[in-house]
Amino acid sequence: MTDVDVIIVGAGPTGLMLAAELRLAGVRPLVLERRPEQGTTPKAHGLSGQILDLLGYRGLLDRVRGLATDPVPPHRFPFGGVHVDLTRFDEPPLKALSVRQQLLERLLEEHALELGAKVRRGHEVIGLSQDGAAVTARVRGPEGEYEITAPYLVGCDGGRSPVRTLAGIGFPGTTYPEVNRIGQVKIPDGLTVHDNGDIETPGLGRIKAGYTRTDNGVFALGSLTPGIVFIQTTEEDLGEVDDDMPMTLTELGDSIRRVLGGDVPLGEPVRLSRYQFSSRQAERYREGRVLLAGDAAHLLPSTGTAINVGMSDSVNLAWKLAAEIQGRAPEGLLDSYHTERHAAGARALLQSQAQVALRRGHDEAAEALRTVFQELLGDEQPARRLAEHLAGTDLRHPMPGSGHALAGTFVPDLALETDQGATSVGELLRQARPVLLDLADRPELRALAQGLVDVQVAKAEDRPADVLLIRPDGYVAWAGDTDTDGLREALATWFGA
Repeated sequence: MTDVDVIIVGAGPTGLMLAAELRLAGVRPLVLERRPEQGTTPKAHGLSGQILDLLGYRGLLDRVRGLATDPVPPHRFPFGGVHVDLTRFDEPPLKALSVRQQLLERLLEEHALELGAKVRRGHEVIGLSQDGAAVTARVRGPEGEYEITAPYLVGCDGGRSPVRTLAGIGFPGTTYPEVNRIGQVKIPDGLTVHDNGDIETPGLGRIKAGYTRTDNGVFALGSLTPGIVFIQTTEEDLGEVDDDMPMTLTELGDSIRRVLGGDVPLGEPVRLSRYQFSSRQAERYREGRVLLAGDAAHLLPSTGTAINVGMSDSVNLAWKLAAEIQGRAPEGLLDSYHTERHAAGARALLQSQAQVALRRGHDEAAEALRTVFQELLGDEQPARRLAEHLAGTDLRHPMPGSGHALAGTFVPDLALETDQGATSVGELLRQARPVLLDLADRPELRALAQGLVDVQVAKAEDRPADVLLIRPDGYVAWAGDTDTDGLREALATWFGA
C-alpha cells in the first residue's frame, strides 16, 4: 500500500494543474520535479483561449489576473506573419492575459499545495517499470536514489520528456531550423516611437510596426505596454536551442544586427527569451499505466496556445484518472483521454502548422499569400473562425446519447437562479464535480442522475436546453428535454449506471 495515487513528473503549468485537479477529485498526487528550484529562464508570457474560462470556473481567474503585467491586453494576435485584429468585437472570441510563466507556476503550486498535493523538487525520474497493478519510478534525489510506486504515472516533463522515452512512446514530427529571440525592453534614449507603433533609429531610419523581412531573417516589432517595446527576431539555425541557457541583451542585439544590418538601441530588459519551434505529437498518450500531457505529448510550432492545450489536457485527464483509481470508472473512460486529447492536439497542430507555412516563405508568392490572408481577416466571419480555432473553443467531442448542438462543447457560464439564490454554471463547477443542471423542472431526468452526479434545479434566461449533463472538465456530456434513453446512455458512458 502506498500513500501516493498518481506520480506526476514535471512541475510546470500542466503538472501543477493536474495535481490540483486530482486533489479536487479526492486523489493523492505527488509531483516530482528534477530542478531544485523554480526555473528563472523566461518562457511563456501569457495565457489565452479556453483555459481562461476553466480557471474562472475553478475560482482562480481573479488570482491569475492579479499577476498580469497588462490586465487588459489589446485583442490583436500574431498568426504566421500576419495579425488577427479582434478589437472590433464587443466580446472577443479569443481572450488573453499577459502573465509570466514563472508567476503562473508559483500560483498553481500554491493552489495545489492548498488542496493537499505534495511537490518534491530536486527529484529526477531516471527509470520506470510497470505491471498490471502499478508503475514504479526510480528517482534520483538529494539524498540518493530511491523507488516509489503508484497506480499511475503522468509525464508532464516537457518536449524532451524522459518519461515518454522510458515508456517507449514515439514522438514523430519536425524541428524547424529557426531560432526566435524575444525582448521586451524599456524605450531608451535614441529610439523614437511613433503613434502608429513604428520606431526610428539614427542608423536604420524608420522601421514599421509588424514584420520586416530581410534576406537574413524576420524582425517583428510591437508594443504591448506603454513605455515598453516588443522585439522579436527569427533566424535560420541548424543547431538546437539550449532552453536552460538564459538569453542576454547582447545576444538579442547581435541577432537584430544580423537581420536588419544595423543596431537598434535597447533599453533595460523586462523580458528576454529564446525558443525553437517543433511540430510533434506523441503516437499515443497512454502506455499501460503511464500517461502523457502537455509538451510531453505535443509540441506546437507557434506561440500562444501550448499552455492552453497542455493545461486543458490536465483538466480532461484528472477526473477520468480519479474515477479509475477509485473504482467507479465505466469501461473505456480512461482511454477516452487519449481519444479526446490526441484529437485536440492534432487540431492545435493544424493551425500552428498553417502558421509555419505562412511565415516561412520568403518569395513573392509567399508575400502574396500573406497579403491575401490578411485581407480575409479583415472580414468578421473569417477572423472569428480563426480566433475560435486558436482559443480551442471550436473543439467538439463526440458524445453518445445526444445530438443536441451543445453536446460535446464547452458549457457557457450561464447566470442561474435557484431556491438558494443567484449562482452560475461556473460556481457549480468550482469543485470539479459532474452536474446535471435541470432548467425546466424535469423530475424524471433528475431521478436517473441521482447518486451518480450532483443535481441542481435552476432557472436561466434564454435557456440553451431543458437539461444539461456537464462533465467535471466543463464539457456538455448530454443536452435535451425528455429523452430518458439518451440521458441514460450518457450517464452510463461517463459515470457508470
